[in-house]
Amino acid sequence: MDGLLVKLLVSPVIVVLADALFPEVYYSSLYYSIGVGFVLALAGYWLEGQILRPGTLWMNTAADFILGFLIVYASTFILPNAARITPMGAGFVAIFFGVAEYLQHGWLIRTGRVTETE
Repeated sequence: MDGLLVKLLVSPVIVVLADALFPEVYYSSLYYSIGVGFVLALAGYWLEGQILRPGTLWMNTAADFILGFLIVYASTFILPNAARITPMGAGFVAIFFGVAEYLQHGWLIRTGRVTETE
């Protein structure tokens, strides 16, 4: 449950920062970027429950990177008048998301919140 809480806080911040920093990522409203961040958080949490075990840190991080890219880039098509994201912009967000997920997964594995039997 700690992982979900961290993801629900960090993922929207990542998307909002990317929206502010990169011209390749544009959401017409703060609500859209926060909403996409929540979708990233929930998808990342689900993926974490499916894959993350001790020894799968890099595999899960790579899967989160791909998932982050796909979700952010798909938001252009889901929100056609509210979002303009280039593939490079989606890549920037995915890199930030991947780094954050790597740090979170390392923390979850180190603290024993993820075990072989989960």
